[in-house]
This record gives sequence, structure tokens and C-alpha cells, in this order.
Amino acid sequence: MIRAYGERYLNDAMDNLGEAFDYAVNACHIGMDDFMQLFIATGYAEAFGKGNPRILSGLSGTELVMEVLQKSKSNLSFPEAQVDFEFSSEYWCGWILAYYQWKTARSFRNIHRDVSMTEVRKLYPTLHEASEDKFVDTVDAIIERRHHPSRLQQQRKKCGYSQKDLSVRSGVNLRTLQQYESRAKDVNKASVEAILSLANVLGCQVEDLLEYPTDGDTDS
Repeated sequence: MIRAYGERYLNDAMDNLGEAFDYAVNACHIGMDDFMQLFIATGYAEAFGKGNPRILSGLSGTELVMEVLQKSKSNLSFPEAQVDFEFSSEYWCGWILAYYQWKTARSFRNIHRDVSMTEVRKLYPTLHEASEDKFVDTVDAIIERRHHPSRLQQQRKKCGYSQKDLSVRSGVNLRTLQQYESRAKDVNKASVEAILSLANVLGCQVEDLLEYPTDGDTDS
């Protein structure tokens, strides 16, 4: 795999993105996913991922946040830079995200499409002391599972029903059914009445519709 920049720059990249997320969240009081969206929308994420020397290591994480907010025309003042970035979960999220992007050579845009920063932060308690590659393996497993059809969708298609057909036959709201299939809602937490009705219409066991998360999955 060809990466955008050499490993000798990786520590700087990880430290700077860690500092950026810490400063954005804890000093500027911006949500992590909100900052990530601004980072992507302003083009700084693409430049960072491609190894632009100025963006990657020429700016501190704090300066990176300032430039992102200025370019996005956010009407915010800039508090003093924080210290002790390494002690916050937000720092770790930015730090490990930089590693994941470098390791996989995926764009920040595509990473954020599949895994939110809120979900990354949920991995902090179990993975912040693990190796960086353990994080990569965990997130890759989450993404692979999400791109794999849900068990409900597989059962529906096996029976030849459209989502609308199944909704009408089972009495489960169409939007809710779509959310179960896309995993936007957890089918394991569906009401007993709904899950029994779906299983009856599809001619399967309730267990055939339930999802079994992979290790480290953040769905709940």
C-alpha cells in the first residue's frame, strides 16, 4: 500500500490532530463530529491526509483549528491553547484517527462516513491502552459488518418481500423497518410484538433476525 507520507512524519501528524481535537472540543466547545465535518468541508482534512507539510506538521493542532474555523467563517473567539492534551479522550481520538488514516490510506471523508467521532470516543475506555493496530482491526471489523446486509434484510430478500410489503404484512412501521435493516436502530431492542410479527411473516425464528455485534462494535 502506498501511503501519502512517510512514517517519520507520523508522530507529528498524530500529535497535531490529537491537539486539534482537544482544543476544538475542550477550549472552543465544538462537538467532535461538528469539528470533523468542518475539517473535511474546508479542505484541511484532504490536505492533511495527502501529507501537505504545512498542514501536517507546520501548524500546531491549535493553529490548525484556528485556520479551519476562520475558513469556515465560524464566529468564534479563540481561547488560549490548552496544555496536557495527552490526558484527554478527545486528544486520543484525534491521535488515533491520524494513525488510522495513515495506516489505511483512506480519506478522512470516507472514514467519517462509516464511523463517527462519537463512536471513536466510545472505543477509548477499552482501546486507549491497546496498540494502534488493535484500533485499526476493531474499526475495520465495525465497517465490514455495517457494509454487510443485516440479518433482517437477508431474511426479507429470501422471502421475496419489498420493505413496504413486509411493513404492511407485519404491521411494523416502514421507517422503523428501514432503520432496523440499515442498523440505524438496534433490532435487538425492538419490541417483543414487533420482532415476533416480523419472524412470523418471514417464517423464521426470532434468533434469525437478531444481530450479534463483533468485538468492539459501538452499536447499542
